[in-house]
Amino acid sequence: MILVWMIAILLITGILCWLIARWNPVVAKWIALLSVLADLGIISYLCWQYNITTADSWFIDYRVDWIPSFGISFHVAMDGLSLLMLLLTFFLGLLSVLCSWNEIKEKTGFYFFNLLWTLAGISGVFIAMDLFLFYFFWEVMLVPMYFLIAIWGDANRRYAAYKFFIFTQAGGLLMLLAILALYFIHAQQSGTYSFDYFSLVNTSLEPATAKWIMLGFLIAFLVKLPMVPFHNWLPDAHSEAPTAGSLILAGLLLKTGAYGIIRFVLVLFPQASADIAWGAMLFGVIGIVYGAVLAFSQTDLKRLIAYTSVSHMGFVLLGIFAFQDMALQGVVMQMLTHGISTGALFVIAGILKERLHTRDINQMGGLWTAMPAMGGVAMVFTMASLGLPMLGNFIAEFLILLGTFPVSNALTVIAAVGLVFAALYSLRMVQKVFLGPVAVNIPVKDLSARELTLMAALSISIVALGLYPQPVINMIKIVTYQ
Repeated sequence: MILVWMIAILLITGILCWLIARWNPVVAKWIALLSVLADLGIISYLCWQYNITTADSWFIDYRVDWIPSFGISFHVAMDGLSLLMLLLTFFLGLLSVLCSWNEIKEKTGFYFFNLLWTLAGISGVFIAMDLFLFYFFWEVMLVPMYFLIAIWGDANRRYAAYKFFIFTQAGGLLMLLAILALYFIHAQQSGTYSFDYFSLVNTSLEPATAKWIMLGFLIAFLVKLPMVPFHNWLPDAHSEAPTAGSLILAGLLLKTGAYGIIRFVLVLFPQASADIAWGAMLFGVIGIVYGAVLAFSQTDLKRLIAYTSVSHMGFVLLGIFAFQDMALQGVVMQMLTHGISTGALFVIAGILKERLHTRDINQMGGLWTAMPAMGGVAMVFTMASLGLPMLGNFIAEFLILLGTFPVSNALTVIAAVGLVFAALYSLRMVQKVFLGPVAVNIPVKDLSARELTLMAALSISIVALGLYPQPVINMIKIVTYQ
């Protein structure tokens, strides 16, 4: 029941924010902050309560009938993977509220309503064990994110919002058809209509049927990941979204695609997944190189960071379809560390946009002198993004490459070359923005106390994951053995 409460808190306080902001927008901000803080406290308590190093099953499993005549139930459950994803969701959710504190000045209540409902939808995706419920939450996180981009985004926000909605909705509809196909085939075999994950996992499928149904799920998740060539919506959505929107997109929404592949595609269709493994790994490597090359050619800071996500998510796809425990552990580490490091870079880009009123790195330069604290923080996360040792991203990519090497030496070597490209675009970004001659003629302020607190939390997290990743790896081991 505690999982239901975590989602209910976000949904109810989201409505409260919308209603109360008409009288006092500041109270709405505090309600949003306290609600996400409450969820972060609950998930932290669950981390402490359960012995995650020895547990071998689902921590929490709650089910109640919703529409029993159609076999639909409100079934939510949590294992180590879901626990990590929820921890990331509420941590980044808290930071997204903080970074919106002064940025959002219009329609404050409706903004926090959409922000909290997006977080509720993402949380539901990570714990839903009924496929109808999973699709419901998949749609819940889509619509509020559309409004966040379309209303509070930059100049081309409506184009970016439409593109985001069409791509993800088309993928979602394919997944709905695949869910229905699996539902009816299971009913023919068992005589019982059910959307329950643990029932559907025992469905026997002909190889050709399994392949087509698996593709319905897989395409929806690859659009959200995103994988080349389904990545087209990402740079526009990232660059036009408000700072919190970019933080949630990079840190959380992309992870729902990877989570869906691990949780549903690999488990429901093991043989069909194995049949396409080499092709999926190849597209992962293409994404690593393609994303890195395009990142290097960008002059828009947020688009540059967006393309780095395409490259980093290529490592995720490569590791998932290597079908090796070590690679899968690296994938989950990459989901956590990419959420933190790229989320931090988008926050930095948002702060620079707020100060300089531009995202063009050619109009920046020499900012380290005026903004030494931000320069130092940006250097930490740039180093994390390119995979420097002692930072979390290094552990993630090292595990992925180590696990993938026995499966395909050639693809692993090409993926490793992508790390060299990562160094090139990362150092170019730091050089253009913070080093070199001063290109900004207006006075700019360094990080405020609120911004410094926000960035300190992210910095401590990425360093901690780099220096002591063992607790996370232990939890992931349980998931991979399952």
